[in-house]
Amino acid sequence: MPVPDDSEAEVPTGPRAPAPTVSVIVPVHNTRRYLDRSLGSVFAQTLDRRHIEVIAVDDGSTDGSAEWLAEQARRHPHLTVLRQEASGGAGKPRNAGLARATGDYVFFLDSDDRLDPEALFWLTRTAQQCRSDIVYGRIAGADGRAAPVDLRTTSERVSVFDSPVYWSLAAYKLFRRSFVERHRLRFVEGRLLAEDLPFGITALLRADVVSVFADRTCYYLHGREDNSNASRQDTDWCEYLGYIGTVLDRVAAEVPPGADRDKLMVRHFHGEILMPFGAPYLARDPAGRTAMAAAARPLVERHLTDRVLTALPPGLRLRAHCLRAGLDDELTAVVRADTATRPDPPHLDDDGRVYAGYPYFRDPRRALPDACYDLTDRVVLRQRLLRQHWVGGVLHLRGTAALPGLGGDTVEILLRRNGTTHRVPARYADGAWRAAVDPATAADGGPLPDGVWGLKIAVTAYGPGGAAGPALRREAWLVPDGDGEDAGDPGFAPRITGRGAAGPAVAALFRSRPHGHLNLDLDGDGARRPLGGDLRGTADHTRSGRATVTARLTLPGCPADAGLRLVLQDATRTVALRTTVERAAGDRYTVRSVLRGGPPGTWRVALRVTAGPFRRELPVRTAGRGEDEPTPLTLTVPGGGFRAGLLRRARLLRRMRRLRRARR
Repeated sequence: MPVPDDSEAEVPTGPRAPAPTVSVIVPVHNTRRYLDRSLGSVFAQTLDRRHIEVIAVDDGSTDGSAEWLAEQARRHPHLTVLRQEASGGAGKPRNAGLARATGDYVFFLDSDDRLDPEALFWLTRTAQQCRSDIVYGRIAGADGRAAPVDLRTTSERVSVFDSPVYWSLAAYKLFRRSFVERHRLRFVEGRLLAEDLPFGITALLRADVVSVFADRTCYYLHGREDNSNASRQDTDWCEYLGYIGTVLDRVAAEVPPGADRDKLMVRHFHGEILMPFGAPYLARDPAGRTAMAAAARPLVERHLTDRVLTALPPGLRLRAHCLRAGLDDELTAVVRADTATRPDPPHLDDDGRVYAGYPYFRDPRRALPDACYDLTDRVVLRQRLLRQHWVGGVLHLRGTAALPGLGGDTVEILLRRNGTTHRVPARYADGAWRAAVDPATAADGGPLPDGVWGLKIAVTAYGPGGAAGPALRREAWLVPDGDGEDAGDPGFAPRITGRGAAGPAVAALFRSRPHGHLNLDLDGDGARRPLGGDLRGTADHTRSGRATVTARLTLPGCPADAGLRLVLQDATRTVALRTTVERAAGDRYTVRSVLRGGPPGTWRVALRVTAGPFRRELPVRTAGRGEDEPTPLTLTVPGGGFRAGLLRRARLLRRMRRLRRARR
């Protein structure tokens, strides 16, 4: 991101300058190539720059970062640059920034990442409104780097034990500075990896209010082209595991034994204890592997309860079991299956359970229990809804679906409402499926009743014995592809659809909020999701007193024998007009009425749609350009009708002619 030239900006300084709302602390070490993007994202914040204090701490850079920062400090009065000798990690420069910070809040930005332009506005606003000690902003990965958690729901207050926030212990979040100082929170210095764990753990466990702002992405984690992110560097893993042991002992001191502590330990077995037992483990010689296993074993013995072991996925479950049981050869085989090769596909066994395809399953010579391989409860249906569209009155759906490693044998579309489920079979081959949902027959051969129906997909896989043997079935809500903006998708426009003996109804697809699940709303009255959202019209008068009313709209699914008629309405009366109808491509209609007389008054114009027992009157709105909110179209008929108006106009013309002749 280019850095704007602020050299001429007037930023208050001295005693009258307001105290900053937030101090952004940026540790910098040889990241010159990323500083335009990182610091530039701070300079581009929509939060008033007078409320932002930026503290960049150069940690002994040798690539020109220090010189670049010095130049930016001359151009940006709210940027302070500190310099120190290289310390071997981000902890010491962050602590130096904390010592200098004066903002109500502090935010830690890594110098190779970036902020969304509105991030600080929304994060500080959330903290102020919720009285938060910590605010998580939604995180996204970029340039090949993944986000640690996907925060989807904004919450004023979350629990460490019942939300995903504990899975992101890194520094990039907003902290109330008085909270940080009250608990004397500081980063471990001199460490390249996991230096922020004690800070993040203690902060989360002691905070009174932890909030999440997920309405938009706030922080972008970037991978580096040269793979030089700290998390990708070679490490003394034995020393690292010893350090992690001291960190987890702190967790154990803060949280009593039981389910809550185990929830936290599951995260640490994922993120710290078992993480080195992948490519780094295989890169060691046998002696090095043995040393790594020996360093990890005390952590496993202290913190691996049966509840934690069960909560781990099979690959990590097997690693943990092998470490605890001293099965170094089996550990190496499991790690190699995940890295150097790939594990065999999972299989559905005769006992109805699904087992991962790791080495030594039910090998009588090995002490590896079935429970370590069991992934039955972890099999999740992977599916995508690629397209939804209507053909006539039938909803056609197309997508992909499979149970990982098992594939699938049958696919059904489920329509669910208030405990009632109707099943529609789908055609399925090679992971792709198609289904047609006809409201006239979707209810087990009969018409689908009025109401909002949620749409799910169900996939069933059979074992070696086929349909007569054990089966595994999974369901998932259908979620359309795309960004959730459905206004321009014709498949989501309300339409008329037939339902056989039940009569026509207005059918409309929509996504639920916030998860975007696909729903079908069937309304026999057509009131919940009105037709004719684009219905616009004009009323023109000729000199002779004739009035012409013209309206245009899109009316998907309108039957060929449906009646379209313009009507005039006032508080007590409705007058139907003789109407001509023109139909064009794309379900576009033009309706027109010509009036030569009629009852006097000011009338609202509407379009009556009739299809069998279905009848709705849709208000016509003005068609003028440049209107933010179209207004109802009205037509004024003079008193005495149009013929009386013509007579009055004729008498007036005759008087004017007589006056002109008299003047001559």
